[in-house]
Amino acid sequence: MSRTISIIGAGRIGQAFAKRLRKLGWRIDAVVTSSATSSRAAVRAVGAGTPYAAMTRDAINADVILLSTPDGALASVARELADIGGTKWRGKIVLHTSGALDHRVLAPLARRGASTASMHPMQTFSGRTTPNLKNIIFSIEGAPAASRVAQKIARSLGGIPVLIQSKHKPAYHAAGTTVAGHALGLVESATQSLVNIGCTRRRAHQALLPLIRQMLDNYERFGPQAAWTGPLSRGDYATIAKHVKALKKFPKEFGDAYAALALLSTRVLSRSPAANKSSLKAALG
Repeated sequence: MSRTISIIGAGRIGQAFAKRLRKLGWRIDAVVTSSATSSRAAVRAVGAGTPYAAMTRDAINADVILLSTPDGALASVARELADIGGTKWRGKIVLHTSGALDHRVLAPLARRGASTASMHPMQTFSGRTTPNLKNIIFSIEGAPAASRVAQKIARSLGGIPVLIQSKHKPAYHAAGTTVAGHALGLVESATQSLVNIGCTRRRAHQALLPLIRQMLDNYERFGPQAAWTGPLSRGDYATIAKHVKALKKFPKEFGDAYAALALLSTRVLSRSPAANKSSLKAALG
């Protein structure tokens, strides 16, 4: 297996991968960011590599080139690298870490002879700590040679590689965003609701975090229907109507989110969603 890697766009994900791969014996080659300051900082964080503040032909010396730039920059980065490297791309492995984009965004490099794939860990990267990648799902799709390397890298990082079709990348990423991004907004809105009625943030967290942890534990142990609690699970539409009335005192988005989530919960958790939908809509007003 290839053991030399360059990181282009060495932000949260790029640094996390590089740190772990270095410990596994990989040689970190070029570390490319948008400025000299950030590239040097990335090299310090990784503990290896040569910093570059711009795209460079030297990055192509590695066996594997990992692109972890923002999604909006991937296409232009691929075009620039293709022009810089020319025929030097032939036989290279190029991977990107976007959750929503598939390997076709790297088409300029593929036309130069590189084998391309995407490799995305279903994990959140805050930049504050290096997240645990053990038993994390890595979605992988792309050309066979690059996909095989991506699978080996995922396994070496402790992850579980899962091959998906290119056309399914946006839906896959939407699922992760619903949990890691939107659920965070849900928790913060509940926190702000409790603060609004007189709780401190500390007390709000003491109320909500054990509830969240127990819900997730029940979901994992018993499944969605058995873990489902609350007035909607019992068909208590009178209580739901009271919730809706109380939330009218909050910003509009609070009530809108409550209604949308109630409808979604009925759709995915109720054993008779069609039968319950009309009663729920009446309670929501």
